[in-house]
Amino acid sequence: MQDTTRLWAGRILTGLPALFLIVDGGMKVMKAPVVLQATAELGYPESSIAGIGVTLLLCTLLYLIPATSMLGAILLTGYLGGAVATHVRVGGPLFSATLFPVYFGAMIWAGLYLRDARLRALVPLTRSY
Repeated sequence: MQDTTRLWAGRILTGLPALFLIVDGGMKVMKAPVVLQATAELGYPESSIAGIGVTLLLCTLLYLIPATSMLGAILLTGYLGGAVATHVRVGGPLFSATLFPVYFGAMIWAGLYLRDARLRALVPLTRSY
């Protein structure tokens, strides 16, 4: 894959989940009614919503800054793992709710892999023997 094609594919795969996560985090910080309802259905107290939103926004910001993108991806992976655990705990539908954070995690890491040569060097996906 050409460098410019790989870079733009990585930017797109970075931007799409990041945009969603920024909107999600912002709605949590603003305590939008839909977020209050969904969070209550998942068994979390209303007092935790703003903190969860700030955490999500900070992790996403770290992911978007090139110098801290790997740290951000690691932290977002943890955050998304918590989302999976929450949906497993409440018995959410497998493909639409429980695995939704897994899809985002895959996009986050694929975007980072395509746009960051350090990660490609660390995790080569081609045979080199």
